Amino acid sequence: MSVVRLSHLTKVFSHDTKAVDDLSLTIGDGEFLVLVGPSGCGKSTVLRMIAGLEEVSGGDVLIDGEDVTNWAPKERDIAMVFQNYALYPHMTVRENMGFALRLRHTDKAELRDKVDATADLLGLSGLLDRRPAALSGGQRQRVAMGRAMVRQPRVFLLDEPLSNLDAKLRVSMRAELARLHQRYGITTVYVTHDQVEAMTLGDRIAVLDKGRLQQVGTPEELYQAPANRFVAGFMGSPSMNFATVELRGDADRAAVTLAGREFAVHHRPELARYLGSTVVMGLRPAAFALAVASGPETLPVVPLGVESLGDEKHVLFRLPSGGPDEAGPEETGPDDVPVAVDEAAATELWTAKVGQRAALTIGKRVPLTVDLDQAYFFDPATGDAVAAAEQAVLTG
Repeated sequence: MSVVRLSHLTKVFSHDTKAVDDLSLTIGDGEFLVLVGPSGCGKSTVLRMIAGLEEVSGGDVLIDGEDVTNWAPKERDIAMVFQNYALYPHMTVRENMGFALRLRHTDKAELRDKVDATADLLGLSGLLDRRPAALSGGQRQRVAMGRAMVRQPRVFLLDEPLSNLDAKLRVSMRAELARLHQRYGITTVYVTHDQVEAMTLGDRIAVLDKGRLQQVGTPEELYQAPANRFVAGFMGSPSMNFATVELRGDADRAAVTLAGREFAVHHRPELARYLGSTVVMGLRPAAFALAVASGPETLPVVPLGVESLGDEKHVLFRLPSGGPDEAGPEETGPDDVPVAVDEAAATELWTAKVGQRAALTIGKRVPLTVDLDQAYFFDPATGDAVAAAEQAVLTG
């Protein structure tokens, strides 16, 4: 097991494209750290620089205090598992798993014992004589994992290893990865764009955007106390809803206007400097509920989509910008509900979670209650977090 430290790590590609921008991060001994972010945020580039597969433009990579920035990949004692598995098609499972040990001239008996033990652990014992073409996607992924594990490296690097698997198999493989890490305790850096994978696997999560580190912390810390609007919107599914609102009143009684309705904001000392000005408010879908009847403290919305998930329903709607009448008529004909919206409009759709028995029809207006104790607030200029949800403060 090893400690990996990235110090002011930077990568600049041609045309001055900065893929990684001054990243400093320490991965603890035996820690499972997940690098997460949208496509193009630089997370795979970071992984490749740790492995020595990508030249560093600036900064240092240290493993157990040794500067390995200019070391060749084979000198770093790191095992990497790729998204496409990278198995040798002409070799059997046994030969693929033992390949790195053969390059080290490991004794044949020792090599066989290590491959057999790892294959038994991964449920591959009956497949050792097959070639990759005769394996399922999940089996190929296990072989790729086994090839890395059999070496017992100082550090595991995994680059979106589950993205080619179907949904049910991904869940199963996530559980297997967690058990393997618990058993071996090898320092692991795992890259994914899937925040559900990040939340379920990581001891800690590092969120990247445009090559810069936005926040690092436990899954609970990132979900309950996001450092900025980007992290708040990225962590959680469905994602957080945002609106720029004017904060009025005083320290004892503040309020915001949402879709022409006034909603009280309970005492939040952090918001004092925003009184009389605008602030970005974030509400997770769980902050809503279906109201029994419309009233001055409910939000009238016209569902543009209803997703039934069995134990709950998701309501997709546009936030009305003005008074209650702008929510639309009580009932809208099917021709008045857009079949498709452009990309910009789609990002402005809000989502509410409601109960599984909620009676909802696309185009028929319904009232929602809004729990502002669950609201987050962000600076409109910087995007930095100003105040976390009250329940996050209580449970954090």
